[in-house]
Amino acid sequence: MESVRMYRTAPLGKRPRWWTELPLIAVVYGLYSAGRLLVRGDVQPAVDHGLAILDLEKTFRINFEHPLNRLFTDHPALGIPADFAYASLHYLLTPAILVWLFRRRPAEYRLQRSWLMISTLIGLIGFTLLPTCPPRLLDAGEGFVDTMAQYGSYGWWGGEASAPRGLGGMTNQYAAMPSLHVGWALWCGVVLWRQGRTPWAKAAGVVYPLAITLVVMGTANHYFLDALAGAAVMVAGLLLAKPALRLADLVKSRLTGARRGETAGTPANVSGGCETSAGTALSRAAASGPAAGDGRPGAPQRPFEADARDQIPRQPAPGTADDARTGDAAAAAR
Repeated sequence: MESVRMYRTAPLGKRPRWWTELPLIAVVYGLYSAGRLLVRGDVQPAVDHGLAILDLEKTFRINFEHPLNRLFTDHPALGIPADFAYASLHYLLTPAILVWLFRRRPAEYRLQRSWLMISTLIGLIGFTLLPTCPPRLLDAGEGFVDTMAQYGSYGWWGGEASAPRGLGGMTNQYAAMPSLHVGWALWCGVVLWRQGRTPWAKAAGVVYPLAITLVVMGTANHYFLDALAGAAVMVAGLLLAKPALRLADLVKSRLTGARRGETAGTPANVSGGCETSAGTALSRAAASGPAAGDGRPGAPQRPFEADARDQIPRQPAPGTADDARTGDAAAAAR
């Protein structure tokens, strides 16, 4: 018997809608891309930052990008696939997993999307405050080879990072710190590990971020500390994602409540312009209920008619028993 797999679904009112998600993602990615371009300025500060990072790594012997770059340079069987991975997976796998979450895990989509976006914006702050020259653009005396340029004839990229030939001016090559290649790969890995249902998905969740970390260093696009900074940015984004969602829900609920309050402040006209006193108002049950007939079985029932005498208290008429009792009491008092 084929097993039935159950998935968590979001409540109907909280399911994401593509016509609101697409503009939001486009705005964030537009800010990310524009920010990378806007911080392009003097190259020398970026080179100085790159050299400072490299010196720090050498001090602690964690400059792993040096041996990896030599390995990828000497072995095209490693270098060429690494260049293809660097130039494509970052832009293909990340949105693919985002769409998969949207369709198959709607209850988790909003949190994971917010995590990715907040981390990306934090990374943009890093690009702005700390422009950094990647290892491949340092002086050749530092011992790095630009594999993207070395194997450029095998792919669509040129010597300007992963941009297609002729479009290098549309990217900022000095936005190396932090490495969002590593950060986005870590996001993909966590999502695959937590939301995947097969061993293959969970294995990919472990292998993919580790492989991308090796790729960015082996191609001399990032330092090891860039990779660590990319992971730190994702941790910060994860910590901020839930508070950001709570704040967004609070703002949304208050705006919705204000609109409802404006609507409720306008009374509905239900009497057709006629005024009805409280004493003569009929309940819905009395107006629609069956009225008394003539007592015969099957006799047609007359609609119930409101009588003012049934609603307005009546004063006792003169000469009634109530007056007699009042007179007797007065005589006894005398």
